[in-house]
Amino acid sequence: MSSAAEKSATYEDLLAVPEHLVAELIEGQLITQPRPASIHARSGSALHYGLFGPFDGGNDGPGGWVILFEPELHLGPDVLVPDIAGWRRERMPVMPDVAYFELPPDFCCEILSPSTARLDRVKKVPIYARHGVGHVWLVDPAAQTLEVLALDGETYRLVATHAGEEVVEAAPFDAVPLDLGSLWSR
Repeated sequence: MSSAAEKSATYEDLLAVPEHLVAELIEGQLITQPRPASIHARSGSALHYGLFGPFDGGNDGPGGWVILFEPELHLGPDVLVPDIAGWRRERMPVMPDVAYFELPPDFCCEILSPSTARLDRVKKVPIYARHGVGHVWLVDPAAQTLEVLALDGETYRLVATHAGEEVVEAAPFDAVPLDLGSLWSR
C-alpha cells in the first residue's frame, strides 16, 4: 500500500540502474525493464532504417527530421525512453550533443510487448499528449498492427489502424510508403 509519505524516485535513482536495463521515471516511480526481445528489436530496426532513413538525412527522401532510437526524454518530472522519437528540423535544426532531451519530440513510437503495452498505453501516451507530441505510433509485433495516433487538443485520436502485410502511408511520415510486412519478418 502506498502512502503520501512514500519517497518519489529521483534521477539519481535512475542513474544507479544497471546499463542492461531500460529505466524511466513515470509519475515519481522508477520503472525498469530488460532491453527489448528480438521481435521487438527487429520491428524497431526495420522502422528506423527502412522508413525513417529517408526522413533523417536520406539523400533520396523528403528529409526534414531528426530521428533517434531510444532517446532519453525529460518531460517535466517524467523521464521517458520511447523506442523511437523524432523532431522536425524546424524545431531542432541541429541535434545537440546531450545525454537527454528536454525539447519534446514531434513524434514517438512505442513498440508494444506483453510486459510494456499497459505502461505504454496508460501512462506514457498521456504524458506525450501533455507535452504536445503531435503523433504517436503504437506498433504491436505480436498482433502485427500499427496504430497511428494524432494529437487532437489535449488527447489523441486514432487516425488509422493497419495490420498484416499492408503497404501504408502513415502520418506524419506518409510521404514514403511503409511495408508493414518488413516489421514482422524474421
